[in-house]
Amino acid sequence: MPLKRSWVEAANAPDCEFPLNNLPYGSFRSDEGEPHCGVGIGDMILDVTRMEQDGLVQMEDEEEIFFYGDWTEFMTLGPAAWAAFRARITDLLAEDAPDAEALVDYMVPMAGTEMLMPFTVAEYTDFYAGKHHATNVGTMFRGPENALPPNWLSIPIGYNGRASSVVVSGTDVRRPWGQLKAPDADLPVFAPCKRFDIELEMGAIVGTPSDRPVTVAEADAMIFGYVLLNDWSARDIQAWEYQPLGPFQAKATATSISPWIVPKAALEPFRCSTPERERPLLDYLKEPGPMLYDIALEVGLAPEGKAETVIARTNYNVMYYSSAQQLAHHTTSGCPMNTGDLLGSGTISGPEKGARGALLELSWGGKEPVTLDTGETRSFIEDGDTLTLRGHARGDGYRVGFGACTGKVLPALDDPYAR
Repeated sequence: MPLKRSWVEAANAPDCEFPLNNLPYGSFRSDEGEPHCGVGIGDMILDVTRMEQDGLVQMEDEEEIFFYGDWTEFMTLGPAAWAAFRARITDLLAEDAPDAEALVDYMVPMAGTEMLMPFTVAEYTDFYAGKHHATNVGTMFRGPENALPPNWLSIPIGYNGRASSVVVSGTDVRRPWGQLKAPDADLPVFAPCKRFDIELEMGAIVGTPSDRPVTVAEADAMIFGYVLLNDWSARDIQAWEYQPLGPFQAKATATSISPWIVPKAALEPFRCSTPERERPLLDYLKEPGPMLYDIALEVGLAPEGKAETVIARTNYNVMYYSSAQQLAHHTTSGCPMNTGDLLGSGTISGPEKGARGALLELSWGGKEPVTLDTGETRSFIEDGDTLTLRGHARGDGYRVGFGACTGKVLPALDDPYAR
């Protein structure tokens, strides 16, 4: 599919993340005002909340869908409404739109606006669905002969996380305290995490609810859109608590997401298949068609006050299980899924060393520190470091991007129990 041209000239640049082909959904605030819903186009935000107030956008038989400034209520309307809204906005922003002049007053520059959480997270589930990541981590801790758990090739492994700790890009993340036990110690101590890490992931957002088991095709139709996701991980806390249950506190500090939800419709041209199966899947997990996406991803690390180094580059197309498969499996027990449920893909690592999506893998558990362009090394994240995830799908003369997903690590509290 070629570039769709817009009267917003910046949207037509080949390196722009927000062309007319994309139209991502975000929540923003300018001049300390109320949160508004916006659609990204070029270097501008189309203020959908104001348009609704003035009668320029209205969902059939619905009032004030965008009043509260996030996209949760809109998601409840379902796929037909999503498609109708996208078609309407596409027509309004197209190069030959007859009413373009009337929309200029509803445009807000992206520069200088505060991006907010674009939806209310109902529940958060994180998966472990990248084979290269699972193999690397398993090899480190169990040896290559036992790298993958015996169920891994049959089932999308996951855990229920904390919706309350999901934050939008730009939110600082404080180094957590927790129980740590050194290999040569008899008992644990309570101390700040020393092996703080990231995980490069994609997040799928459930738009329509379910109250019964669903097929992979039905699950795919339930997904509203995708975000970049950073699953901050306290590896030393994880190592001690993960015996045998977990993850628990090691994953509860924060999960950062990019500020823009890229609608599934924008990613349709980039669908690709999951890899050939090494073991036949049960029928309910078999895919009716391509369910992954060709999305180039990277991780940047910038020490405080210094230039960034890109420490990893990979692609979402290496995942073993798709988000639709993960969602379908999630429903098998009858577990209800709600509007606003967030599913983390699991760490996205490729087969090469430079494609590993976590410092745990990149430094091989700290044994092979990563050298930054500044000359410094990192085995894990240090205080003051800013981590940035980026991703885009490339079309014919355009890109579909997510915006950056950033977080700066602050030092641990002096003593969280000092009173």
